[in-house]
Amino acid sequence: VCIDQGARVLFDDVGEGGPMWQGSGPREVRVFQPFRAAFIDEPAVMVSLGMWDIDHQTNGRLDIRAESISAGGFEIVFRTWGDTHVARVRAEWLAIGTGWDEGGT
Repeated sequence: VCIDQGARVLFDDVGEGGPMWQGSGPREVRVFQPFRAAFIDEPAVMVSLGMWDIDHQTNGRLDIRAESISAGGFEIVFRTWGDTHVARVRAEWLAIGTGWDEGGT
Protein backbone atom coordinates (compact mmCIF):
# COMPACT_ATOMS: atom_id res chain seq x y z
CA VAL A 1 0.00 0.00 0.00
CA CYS A 2 1.30 3.44 -0.96
CA ILE A 3 0.14 6.86 0.18
CA ASP A 4 0.55 10.23 -1.55
CA GLN A 5 -0.81 13.51 -0.22
CA GLY A 6 -0.61 17.21 -0.79
CA ALA A 7 -2.26 20.60 -0.87
CA ARG A 8 -3.03 22.90 -3.78
CA VAL A 9 -4.41 26.42 -4.10
CA LEU A 10 -7.10 26.09 -6.76
CA PHE A 11 -7.66 29.80 -7.42
CA ASP A 12 -7.34 33.31 -5.98
CA ASP A 13 -10.14 35.25 -7.67
CA VAL A 14 -10.48 38.17 -5.26
CA GLY A 15 -7.21 39.79 -6.36
CA GLU A 16 -7.98 39.29 -10.04
CA GLY A 17 -11.74 39.93 -9.85
CA GLY A 18 -12.34 36.44 -11.23
CA PRO A 19 -15.63 34.60 -11.77
CA MET A 20 -15.67 32.80 -8.41
CA TRP A 21 -15.52 36.18 -6.64
CA GLN A 22 -17.68 38.33 -8.90
CA GLY A 23 -19.87 35.80 -10.71
CA SER A 24 -23.17 34.17 -9.88
CA GLY A 25 -24.93 30.98 -10.83
CA PRO A 26 -23.13 27.66 -11.45
CA ARG A 27 -19.32 27.99 -11.53
CA GLU A 28 -16.60 25.37 -11.60
CA VAL A 29 -12.80 25.12 -11.37
CA ARG A 30 -10.93 21.94 -12.43
CA VAL A 31 -7.24 21.47 -11.65
CA PHE A 32 -5.22 18.38 -12.63
CA GLN A 33 -3.12 17.05 -9.75
CA PRO A 34 -0.42 14.54 -10.71
CA PHE A 35 0.88 12.01 -8.19
CA ARG A 36 4.57 12.11 -7.23
CA ALA A 37 4.88 8.57 -8.63
CA ALA A 38 2.26 6.61 -10.53
CA PHE A 39 0.27 3.98 -8.68
CA ILE A 40 -0.13 0.50 -10.20
CA ASP A 41 -3.92 0.88 -10.32
CA GLU A 42 -6.36 3.70 -9.73
CA PRO A 43 -6.01 4.69 -6.04
CA ALA A 44 -8.72 5.81 -3.67
CA VAL A 45 -8.58 9.63 -3.46
CA MET A 46 -10.09 11.92 -0.84
CA VAL A 47 -10.26 15.69 -1.26
CA SER A 48 -11.18 18.20 1.44
CA LEU A 49 -10.98 21.94 2.03
CA GLY A 50 -7.78 23.18 3.62
CA MET A 51 -8.80 26.84 3.33
CA TRP A 52 -11.96 28.53 2.09
CA ASP A 53 -12.19 32.34 1.96
CA ILE A 54 -15.71 33.57 1.16
CA ASP A 55 -17.75 36.77 1.25
CA HIS A 56 -19.66 37.04 4.54
CA GLN A 57 -22.64 38.70 2.83
CA THR A 58 -23.57 35.73 0.63
CA ASN A 59 -24.51 32.12 1.30
CA GLY A 60 -21.67 29.61 1.45
CA ARG A 61 -22.28 26.86 -1.12
CA LEU A 62 -19.62 24.41 -2.22
CA ASP A 63 -18.92 21.01 -3.66
CA ILE A 64 -15.36 19.65 -3.79
CA ARG A 65 -14.38 16.23 -5.09
CA ALA A 66 -11.87 14.11 -6.98
CA GLU A 67 -12.83 13.15 -10.55
CA SER A 68 -11.09 11.49 -13.51
CA ILE A 69 -8.87 9.46 -11.19
CA SER A 70 -6.10 7.46 -12.88
CA ALA A 71 -2.88 5.80 -11.77
CA GLY A 72 -1.00 9.02 -12.62
CA GLY A 73 -3.24 11.70 -11.12
CA PHE A 74 -6.74 13.15 -10.81
CA GLU A 75 -8.78 16.33 -11.20
CA ILE A 76 -9.69 18.40 -8.16
CA VAL A 77 -13.13 19.84 -8.92
CA PHE A 78 -14.56 22.77 -6.96
CA ARG A 79 -18.11 23.98 -7.66
CA THR A 80 -20.29 26.73 -6.29
CA TRP A 81 -23.62 28.24 -7.34
CA GLY A 82 -26.17 30.94 -6.59
CA ASP A 83 -24.88 34.18 -5.08
CA THR A 84 -21.86 32.61 -3.32
CA HIS A 85 -18.68 34.67 -3.74
CA VAL A 86 -15.47 32.72 -3.15
CA ALA A 87 -12.17 34.59 -2.91
CA ARG A 88 -9.82 31.61 -2.75
CA VAL A 89 -9.70 27.89 -2.03
CA ARG A 90 -6.95 25.49 -1.01
CA ALA A 91 -7.66 21.77 -1.39
CA GLU A 92 -5.99 19.05 0.69
CA TRP A 93 -5.86 15.56 -0.82
CA LEU A 94 -4.88 12.02 0.09
CA ALA A 95 -4.44 9.06 -2.28
CA ILE A 96 -4.10 5.45 -1.11
CA GLY A 97 -3.43 2.54 -3.44
CA THR A 98 -1.06 -0.09 -4.68
CA GLY A 99 2.33 1.32 -5.68
CA TRP A 100 5.64 0.22 -7.07
CA ASP A 101 8.36 -0.82 -4.66
CA GLU A 102 11.96 0.32 -5.09
CA GLY A 103 12.75 -2.82 -7.08
CA GLY A 104 10.24 -1.83 -9.78
CA THR A 105 7.65 -4.49 -8.94
